[in-house]
Amino acid sequence: MANKNDDFSAIRLSFQNKCLELMGISEKIRYVGIINRYGRTVAGKLRKNVTPLLSPEQARDEHFVEAIRQQLRNSFNESIGKTDFSITKNDLVTLVLVPSTKDNLLIYITLDRDVPLQDVSDVIVKIKEIDSK
Repeated sequence: MANKNDDFSAIRLSFQNKCLELMGISEKIRYVGIINRYGRTVAGKLRKNVTPLLSPEQARDEHFVEAIRQQLRNSFNESIGKTDFSITKNDLVTLVLVPSTKDNLLIYITLDRDVPLQDVSDVIVKIKEIDSK
């Protein structure tokens, strides 16, 4: 009989595999993370040879802020509909946040800053295809 730790390990591995699959969408993706509604990282993957721009503490805080922003957006679902995705352009990266269709999770992806918006749009379409599997 499987115990809870085995179940948790299998679930974590499936999220890690999803991160790898999402990372394969584009060579311009710097980081892929799956975060829960509290901003905790369930799984994440940084592109090889990329130096993180945020310290672990800053990343934790950033994920928390994005999770809370998404929860606030959800309060408007009845009046304006569900959030499909959000894009934030910063000086050094472009952030894409896509609510997962499963498990009340968020897919958090950063891309190189120079990625044109049309390419960002293509990445979002691919994220949604992978998430719907």
